[in-house]
Formats: sequence, structure tokens, C-alpha cells
Amino acid sequence: MSRVDACHSIDGLRRAARSRLPRPIYDFFEGGAEDETTLADNRAAFARVRLSPRVLRNVASVDLSTQLLGGPASMPLAIAPTGAVGFGWRGGDVALARAAAQAGIPYTLSTSATASIEEIADQAPGRLWFQAYILQDKERLHALIDRAASAAYEALVITVDLPVGGKRERDLRNGLGLPMKIGPRNFLAFAARPAWSLDMALRRPPVMPSLQGMRKIDPNRKAMESVAGRNYDPAFDFEALARLRERWPRRLIVKGVVNPRDVEPLIRLGADAVVVSNHGGRQLDGGVATLDALDGVVEAAAGRIPVLLDGGIRRGSDVFKALALGAAGVLTGRATLYGVLAGGQAGAQRALHILRDELQRTCQLCGATRVSEVGPDMLHG
Repeated sequence: MSRVDACHSIDGLRRAARSRLPRPIYDFFEGGAEDETTLADNRAAFARVRLSPRVLRNVASVDLSTQLLGGPASMPLAIAPTGAVGFGWRGGDVALARAAAQAGIPYTLSTSATASIEEIADQAPGRLWFQAYILQDKERLHALIDRAASAAYEALVITVDLPVGGKRERDLRNGLGLPMKIGPRNFLAFAARPAWSLDMALRRPPVMPSLQGMRKIDPNRKAMESVAGRNYDPAFDFEALARLRERWPRRLIVKGVVNPRDVEPLIRLGADAVVVSNHGGRQLDGGVATLDALDGVVEAAAGRIPVLLDGGIRRGSDVFKALALGAAGVLTGRATLYGVLAGGQAGAQRALHILRDELQRTCQLCGATRVSEVGPDMLHG
């Protein structure tokens, strides 16, 4: 039995990933901002929701398939954008995209991925979304968006909760930056994982093609931030987003919405969906947990556009709870990331299998035979 086949939960895959990665690299993927209270609360919010199952229903067969943003999905789930995956598993972005295509769900490529827009489209054809960070270099940003359009990506995801980088103290303590380097502060941690370190030394660390050749940043900003956010534009606003909406010919998803007051202007400028997200607790510490924010955003959207959710998904029952509270689907970041970090494409497939199996089981135990039957009547209180 392989390492990933022996894992029966997302937490098992997390432990497997931790066992093979140097601590600074694991902390980069695992950590949150400052005291990590929002990171923890994303998970705690799901634990606070209790299910109220219906009984005596014929649940011998359960159909998890649905429509996400006008296209079919085998279950109400998409892969969230995750950056720098290749530092945890070489070729990890392609592995995640292939696992998503095989599972019949959308995959979102991050601006800070270690694979190019064209590489993913060529090696992992499926339902592809491209996530664009708002770079200060607008010429680069526009070129990336145009390339995604040319490569037939069906949706553009604009992340709006990163005007500046969050204070990620694990990275600061570990002396971790981009490009990732081994220095005096983290030498022993890398030496403790010789297989990973030898691979990086012999084959060189991967690069982030979409960010290569970026102009040097203001050194005064660098001191305030950790790995992320150094080249992003804090002046980006609704008017600037409206101009991007005019440039992009297909579906637009706005990710990073937690305040219901932001929903109406996003609908007016032409957003096709919003994602309730706090960047996995990696930006503003003390921000609201995404599941707690979901109800207000769903109410503000009033059925006019779909509302997706990410942050804290670790179980199929978490997906069920999000659906019951009004989400059209979820995006998984760390849950599927743990899989690829533990075992590449096989690990990502294992993560998706676990989530699908748990979601189906939860539906059966709660009396739902299809996604459309999951609703607030199956929650307690």
C-alpha cells in the first residue's frame, strides 16, 4: 500500500505531507497570518454547525453532479488557486490539474503557480480557470489575462483580498522568501529532509513563470510583508475591476468577498460569481471565518449569481454544510494541496476521493439523494 493509499482522511494526507517536507516549506503552505486565529476559526466554524438528518428515505443511489458556473461538475467542488506548489512537489501544479480533470471538476491556476498558463492547458485539459493577482505591472497583468483567454480558460478569478501581503510570521521566523533559499536560519531544517533538499540542489528550484522578470519592488514595502503581496497593487478598486471585466470575454469570478455590502456593486459591474474567502487565514488575522460570512453574502446575492466558499474545508461533511447554508459549491485549497504534497497526482486524486466519499456518505446519512436536496432543513438550529 502506498503512502497516500494508507491515508483515510485529509488530515492523514496532511501528516504525510509534513513528514516529507522541510519544516519551512511545510510551514509556508500550512501557516496563516499573525496569531493564526482566522486560520483556526475557519475550521472551528464548521465544527459549530450541527446536522439534523432526515430518515427513512431511499438513499441507495446519490447523484453528486451539479452545474458550476454554467458547466458540469461531478461534485460541487473546484480546486482553489494555490501558489508555489512545485516547491512542495515538483510538477505539483500539473498534478493537481490532471487530478481535477480526471475527477470532472474545475481547476484554478494561480498567478504564482510553478507552471505556465499554456503548460496547464496543454498537459491537463479540462475545465480551467485562471486566477489573476492584481499586479502593479499592469502590462504584465493584461498579458496574462490575454494569454488565459487565448488558451481557452473558461473563467477568470480575480483575487481581491490581497492589496498588500499578510504578515505570515512562520515564513519570517523561518527566513523564507521568494525565491526560496537555504540560509543559516533554516539550514538544519532542510538538512533533516535530504531527499527534498537534494532534489532542489541537483535540479534547481522551480520558477513561477507568470511572475518571472517582475520589476523590483519598493524596499520599504518589503520590510512590512512576508512572501506574498510584494508586487500587488493596493490602489486597485471597483472602477479598475470594471475595466478588467470589459477586457475579459468570459465568466468573471471575484474571490475574497466576506462583507455583504460588496456584493451589489460586484453584480452591477458584471461578476458572474463570488467566492466567500479570507485567503485561508493568510491575510487579515481576526477576520471572520468564511462559513460564518456565507449567509450574509448569499442573502445579498439573492440568487442572482452563485456564491462559492473556500477556507477550512477538510471533510465531505464540510462541503455538505456549506451547501446547506446556501453555497453553490466550494473551492478546496489546503485539502487537495496536502494530497499533492504527500504524493503528487496520486495524492491529489486520493484527496478528491476522500472528499467525494465523505460527501456521498453524509448525503446518505442525512437523507439527500442529490445536491439540490441539501438545504437548511438538514441543519440543527
